[in-house]
Amino acid sequence: MDGPAAAQAEDAFRLVYAEAFAEPPYNETADDVAATFRRFRSQARKATFRATLARTEDGEPVGMAYGYPLGPNTRWWDQLTEPVPDDMRREDGRRTFGLMELAVRGPWRGQGIARRLHKTLLEGIEAERMLLNVHPDSKAASAAYRGWGYRKVGEARPWEGADLHDVMLLDLH
Repeated sequence: MDGPAAAQAEDAFRLVYAEAFAEPPYNETADDVAATFRRFRSQARKATFRATLARTEDGEPVGMAYGYPLGPNTRWWDQLTEPVPDDMRREDGRRTFGLMELAVRGPWRGQGIARRLHKTLLEGIEAERMLLNVHPDSKAASAAYRGWGYRKVGEARPWEGADLHDVMLLDLH
């Protein structure tokens, strides 16, 4: 999906997100979800925004993923607790695709849905690499990302008051 299509499906994205991130280690509240979806609306307006949504045959949302290429002025690299080399943090709006969210609702986990969402999101992008943050206590997510080829390049607090997250990078070429 592009941004306008994702915006039309915001309720489905919100349902998946709210359910998945209410669980430990995230423990997100209704206020946290509202803040995420204020950002989602802004992100979905980007011309380069991409999203994918998994549904059951009867249309029930079960998983989602979305993101966009990082621009030259991204603050993502500034959030790391230890600086990375200038060459790693160089962005031009095409080099790195930022995976903002990927989640699957509990009853549908362990069926390869997250992997398919990730693969679908990657189809047709021209980025050299993909970047994400993951809570280190989210063992299943961390293991999946490592299994898909991501490597940890640092740690960051993605927002004020956030727990420390692992910053992971996947080389695409």
